[in-house]
Amino acid sequence: MLAMVEKATEHTHDIAYYAKDSRLTEPSDGKQYEWRKMIELAKELGRPLTDTEAEEFIVK
Repeated sequence: MLAMVEKATEHTHDIAYYAKDSRLTEPSDGKQYEWRKMIELAKELGRPLTDTEAEEFIVK
């Protein structure tokens, strides 16, 4: 038997409220990034990149 069946939660209301069109993510903005380079820089810095730092990695 599934764990969700045994233990009912109230999270279904939250998911139904926010996922009105069955998507769990935002639609794409059409930008493409050099993800590997961004990940390496984030590891070096030890923190997530800011929006201005991330803009440097947009593929043109």
